[in-house]
Amino acid sequence: MSKNKTSLTQAFNVKPKHLDLKDVKDYDIFPDKSLLEKLRNKIIQNLIDENIPHDKMLEQYINDEIDNVLEGYDLNNLERSHIFNLIQNEINGYGPITTLLEDDTITEIMVNGPNEVYVEIDGKLAKDDSISFINDTHIIRTIQRIVQPLGRTIDAANPMVDARLPDGSRLNAIIPPLSLKGPVLTIRKFSKNLDSIEDLLRKGTLTTHMARFLEACVEAKLNIIISGGTGTGKTTLLNILSSFISHDERIITIEDAAELHLYQPHVISLETRLVNYEGEGEVTIRDLVRNSLRMRPDRIIVGEVRGKEAFDMMQAMNTGHEGSITTLHANSPVDALSRLETMLLMNEMEIPVSAVRGYIENAIDIIIQIDRMPDGRRKITSIAEVLGMDKEGKVNVKEIFAFKQKGIADDGSVMGEFVVYNYVPKVYDKIKRKGITSIKDIFE
Repeated sequence: MSKNKTSLTQAFNVKPKHLDLKDVKDYDIFPDKSLLEKLRNKIIQNLIDENIPHDKMLEQYINDEIDNVLEGYDLNNLERSHIFNLIQNEINGYGPITTLLEDDTITEIMVNGPNEVYVEIDGKLAKDDSISFINDTHIIRTIQRIVQPLGRTIDAANPMVDARLPDGSRLNAIIPPLSLKGPVLTIRKFSKNLDSIEDLLRKGTLTTHMARFLEACVEAKLNIIISGGTGTGKTTLLNILSSFISHDERIITIEDAAELHLYQPHVISLETRLVNYEGEGEVTIRDLVRNSLRMRPDRIIVGEVRGKEAFDMMQAMNTGHEGSITTLHANSPVDALSRLETMLLMNEMEIPVSAVRGYIENAIDIIIQIDRMPDGRRKITSIAEVLGMDKEGKVNVKEIFAFKQKGIADDGSVMGEFVVYNYVPKVYDKIKRKGITSIKDIFE
């Protein structure tokens, strides 16, 4: 080491660490974060000005800039590699959260502030102290880098953004003045580990009888609603149930941000569009549902119903478009019907409540409730069928399968059991009429 130079570790008064580069996630081994900010800003700005075109030139350029900005310090291989990786992540990746996005065990990333980064693993939230941003500006710049290639923007005039990453992950960001705390970033990662009903069985989300019944419901073209709270796995379940659809059917999927990945050969995917800078050009879920009816669909799959589009969805189900599947936010099958009723009444048309309930009764066959348990695991807690209206004019539901929680074990895991009721559902007749006999042993 040169006598005229001080090692970066000594200069920052940090005890030397023997670290594998793959274990080094962030800036913690470098307390002087302002130096890294200076280095990063200079490289990115110069990169924009000089338009370095190739990876090899970029690698040499970053190394030269490290030498220029840190003149007077002698970097060892670990320090240089660490800083180089940080710069690479800033230029070609997603900044400090790049490693989190690459980690398949993480299902959600939440950035609440420069030193408040949380992740969800196996349904549980935890603060990741190894990841941090330098300041709020650094967070906003990272958000901008992520959304700009997706055709979205975020700034003081447009302080909220929803977007879909290339791998299917969902991004939401909100910045001041709407967020009083500072910029907040949330990324719900697309699950690569749950691709089939067998995956759900291994995780204990449902039983074999429940899986076989749901497969028969999809094959028989019953209309299905998947109900649950935020982050319970509704879209994942929808994606898996869609795999039971025959490969000779024409399927149209409609979503705010495309998350469904169907493997049938005849799939048309439609996605909504936000308003442009002139306040024009918005295309809603309702617009797409209405248009899909003119596209000769065998199945219509709506990622989530939240408003007036529910009326068009019910109309489609009541006019021969069988086998439709959608999701909505609700805490139980009964609550799902109430939410659906409210959505139908949101339309400008003056429809009596009795007529709305009749629409629901005739349109919906099955409601699946999926919940996240206190231990973070997902469970299908109810599979119920929609029956006729009671004396008070309300739509009835009756459970076919359920999960009954009995308590919490010492290790925090949920104790309980799945039950199948001694009841032959009316939808079983519809299933049999389609020539499906795979669940005969369950009900007969």
